[in-house]
Amino acid sequence: MDKRLLPLLPLVTKPARYTNHELNAQHKEWSPDRVKMALAFPDIYDVGMGHLGFKILYAIVNGRSDALAERVYAPWVDMQQLMEERAIPLSSLESGSDLASFDLVGFTLQHELSYTNILKMLDLAGIPRRSSQRGESDPLVLAGGPCAFNVEPLADFFDFVVLGEGEEVIHEILDMVKTLKQQRAGRQEMLRELAKLKGVYVPSFYRPVYEDGKFQGLEPLYPGIPAQIEKRVAPDLGALPFPEDFVVPYAEVVHDRVMVEILRGCTRGCRFCQAGMIYRPVRERDPEQIKAQVEKLVQSTGYDEISLSSLSSGDYSQIRSLVADLIEAYQGCGVTVALPSLRLDSFAVELAQEIQKARKTGLTFAPEAGTQRLRDVINKNVTDQDLKEVVQGAFQAGWHRIKLYFMIGLPTETEADLDGIADLARSVLEWGRESRTSRKRPEVTVSVASFVPKPHTPFQWMGQDPLEVLTAKQEYLQKRLRRPGVQFSFHQVEQSFLEAVFARGDRRLAAVLERAVDLGCQFDSWGEQLHFDRWLQAFQEVGLDPRDYAQRWLDPEAPLPWSHLSPGVDDEFLRREWQLAQEAVPTPDCRWDRCSRCGVCFKLPVVNRLVEVAGRG
Repeated sequence: MDKRLLPLLPLVTKPARYTNHELNAQHKEWSPDRVKMALAFPDIYDVGMGHLGFKILYAIVNGRSDALAERVYAPWVDMQQLMEERAIPLSSLESGSDLASFDLVGFTLQHELSYTNILKMLDLAGIPRRSSQRGESDPLVLAGGPCAFNVEPLADFFDFVVLGEGEEVIHEILDMVKTLKQQRAGRQEMLRELAKLKGVYVPSFYRPVYEDGKFQGLEPLYPGIPAQIEKRVAPDLGALPFPEDFVVPYAEVVHDRVMVEILRGCTRGCRFCQAGMIYRPVRERDPEQIKAQVEKLVQSTGYDEISLSSLSSGDYSQIRSLVADLIEAYQGCGVTVALPSLRLDSFAVELAQEIQKARKTGLTFAPEAGTQRLRDVINKNVTDQDLKEVVQGAFQAGWHRIKLYFMIGLPTETEADLDGIADLARSVLEWGRESRTSRKRPEVTVSVASFVPKPHTPFQWMGQDPLEVLTAKQEYLQKRLRRPGVQFSFHQVEQSFLEAVFARGDRRLAAVLERAVDLGCQFDSWGEQLHFDRWLQAFQEVGLDPRDYAQRWLDPEAPLPWSHLSPGVDDEFLRREWQLAQEAVPTPDCRWDRCSRCGVCFKLPVVNRLVEVAGRG
């Protein structure tokens, strides 16, 4: 750690965030021939330490003899204030080296409300915010993650951006940077060479074109620069490296457990879900490989919980036998198994019952919409009968708490759809009273989020409901759900609004981000830290109306600020799905039904790989 922080530790909350020397942390010598990479997570240690992608890259880079990776997280506001007062720059955990002294500083873009933290971290590090302002002695600042598929609001701040799976491209980046460093190449030469790698986007090599204030396209500035950047994707998930140990923190953090990725991608085709589009196709790990990885991680970390991670773990084709094998292997050791995501069907209860034999902690499901009509619109292929069977099975098996996730503001939503949410909650209570086997009263928690239109989804052209409309819908539901046994929670509509602004934003928003940070905005996903009035001031001073980004309906035939950043999904498929949504016509899952012609398997080329049906497309 940075020794300059030692006197500050008694003055801040959770000093263990800044101390280093955790179990399995890597401390490598800073030799001149090594490429030095800082893995920067734009949130606090407690959140970043639970991110699996971060752990994977940390292991890959440190597995090389010619490179090293160290971690850096956003300091909480109390530590930031002390650092600024004492002019202590942001540094890495492992060696305490200033962030500005690394060759590469790589940020992960997990959600739009972390963007201000990125700029704040650059400020704390003394690294110029904009790539155009950096000199030869400054590190190359890069980014990857789901929000890279519309990185345009941040494009002016990154030297380059990686689309897709980091395991596929990280070695190529490190090899190139090492060679160019040895040749004493300058920044521009490095970026020109990096831009030749598939999946690497150098924003400064493109110029956005506007006409009457409307985006018209992006022009490459140099010959040979691709007009569209396609994501990197590994055909075989089992061939990718996976860590044999994780850094084990001293402090309690989010997802503090063994995590093993059992599958990647999803083809269920929920039309609101960006992850289901950009992570295609589905690729499963072999169960024997998973069990071997679990064994090594349990031994190297000492964790007592195993999490089988994916977008929908219940969709893994051999989930039943895998869970049974893991429970048999570890139940005598006090090690439990967890599934972070379950599909809404009776099979989920069987799995949950197997996993939670000793203690019923509660079950969570996501119907997403209150009526079958609206579930058909969003392509959420579950029915009220599915929910009834799950709930009755859960209460009969001893559970008494059910949590249901819904969204409001979805396309074609009516008051009847809102009433459907309240009706479902009441039905769940009734099913619980009829089916319970214990004296505990049934409890239902209804959690509601506001719909955010996301790039590369069939709903990317739809405008978000105005703030006052979303607020009125929340208040309506709050009244309808006011009954014993039901709890109601909802997200701040202001956060959802800002998320929509930057999800569908363009490069003009860079000035807004800078001004917002200057006004004190950061940690916007933390409710108590959100200063919406300062955001509105930033938009006003820059001369942009945020409603034009969040609430405006877009022309499906017009160019979009993110059209050049391709996850492999065809625009024609998205337009077709948007039309089917308006007709409330569902699309089957291509794993088990006919090809939906999304384009991924043909364009990239890759196919769905299930361990039960090897190579099935």
